[in-house]
Amino acid sequence: MCSATTEPRQRLFFALWPDAATRQALAKTSRELLGRRIKRVPEENLHITLAFAGPVTAPVRDCLVAAADRIRGAPFELTLDHVGHWPRPRIFWIGPAHMPPGLWSLVEALNLAFESCGLQRETRPFQAHVTLARKVGRAPPPAELAPITWSIGDFSLVESVTDAHGASYRRLLTWKLADG
Repeated sequence: MCSATTEPRQRLFFALWPDAATRQALAKTSRELLGRRIKRVPEENLHITLAFAGPVTAPVRDCLVAAADRIRGAPFELTLDHVGHWPRPRIFWIGPAHMPPGLWSLVEALNLAFESCGLQRETRPFQAHVTLARKVGRAPPPAELAPITWSIGDFSLVESVTDAHGASYRRLLTWKLADG
């Protein structure tokens, strides 16, 4: 009888991780837009997913880290000035009405990293967004939205851990954006 061993896996994704001021602005906007009736994403979990790897083995993680080490790009500004609701996954979000070229370049570089590490790139079109709430049946009524300007100077590899209390995220590594 042969016992099968399963190599440990980490659930990983690359993300833009807000600084304290941006995180507070996002949480404030979430409270203003959603009120108290809707359970919001915890402030410490607010982020923009750039590329989701899912459960990966240590060799794949190491490949992703090596590929991210080679990514170059200039810092850029991101203006979060648009809210949306996806009825099928029941997600209420905030994102940019217009995506800066630097963000497109970063996402494409990460997709190429996925391919070089044997992972499949996302097939759906990329829509930068911060999830503010899940399980939202209907979008809240339209409201005035004060734009949030976020200076993007780095990106992170993040581990997602799910337990009885829900998901929590831990930044494993962060790379600075700098040309050259």
